[in-house]
Amino acid sequence: MPNRPAQVVVDALPDGVVLAGADGRVTAISSVAAAMLGVDRDFVGRPLAEVLALRDQDGNAWVSHNRPYEGLSTRTAVPEQSWLLPNGEEALVAARIHRTALHEPVSEVAVTIRSGRGRARLDRERSDLVATVAHELRSPLTGVKGFVQALLNRWDRLNDEQKKLMLTTVAADSDRLTRLIAELLDVARIDTGRLQLHPRPSDAAILTRRIVDSVSEGTARTISVEVEGELPEIHADPDKFTQVVTNLVENAVRHGEGVVRVMLAPLGPGELGDQPGVRITVDDEGEGIPVEMRRRVFTKFWKGGKRGGSGLGLYIVGGLTKVHGGTIVIDDAPGGGARIQVAWPSAVPEL
Repeated sequence: MPNRPAQVVVDALPDGVVLAGADGRVTAISSVAAAMLGVDRDFVGRPLAEVLALRDQDGNAWVSHNRPYEGLSTRTAVPEQSWLLPNGEEALVAARIHRTALHEPVSEVAVTIRSGRGRARLDRERSDLVATVAHELRSPLTGVKGFVQALLNRWDRLNDEQKKLMLTTVAADSDRLTRLIAELLDVARIDTGRLQLHPRPSDAAILTRRIVDSVSEGTARTISVEVEGELPEIHADPDKFTQVVTNLVENAVRHGEGVVRVMLAPLGPGELGDQPGVRITVDDEGEGIPVEMRRRVFTKFWKGGKRGGSGLGLYIVGGLTKVHGGTIVIDDAPGGGARIQVAWPSAVPEL
């Protein structure tokens, strides 16, 4: 590969770059850096302190504050810091300090500048996450604390039925807390790519019937299971497959109305690249999900109604389906309501 001029290289980078030589004068300014600093290419050859017009909240300049040409000879970098651009916007600035050899003077300083808008957005998202999690945890914790306090203060005045009711409520709220914490851990593992899977050939029909039987015990709603044709085995971590289908069925029970129908069928031509697998369809008879909202359903803390839930279930469903090589889509159920279809492959996904 032929050598490219420094100016061409720095202009190709997404972040702003300023290079300065051993004499402290600028040798190259990328187009991004020039726009952020409010300078032009005529500033090449001027002192770095003049070009890098960055200030902190106390009015300190970047060069005089960090002194990249001074300090220990083992110093190789200036860590990323928040600075203000000439227009007042935040920028994240870092630098590499180069020497031809240890104990030799600095030969070059490379400064990178990137907008702080991304970090500000990330900070807002983290704040929203903390606020939402705190709210979800507070509700069951309040119930647990209230009933435990009542039992402690009034134990001798409560009859056995009252004690049993309070303890049953405490157990239910504790289960809710356990589920929420498990969901948060799954979300973190999905986001960081550290989700552990133990896939093996599995029977989707057997697993689904077990799930429906389990969910049916906790609701008066009718949940039916229909299996069309001969299903191939799927490649799945049975626990994760169970988590996916359980979330879909519970979501249909929570937000839909009438009968919940769960249907399984072999994948047809054109689905998942014509590879074998199983299509799992869950229909409800509720209000459905508007077309404009369907892209948001699989985001964190999305709630389509006022009927409880953490808002993490469908995000986890989407993540678990994807890591198994499957797909998930939302449509309208034929009789009204929402239809969610999962295409789950039989083959091991290529990583």
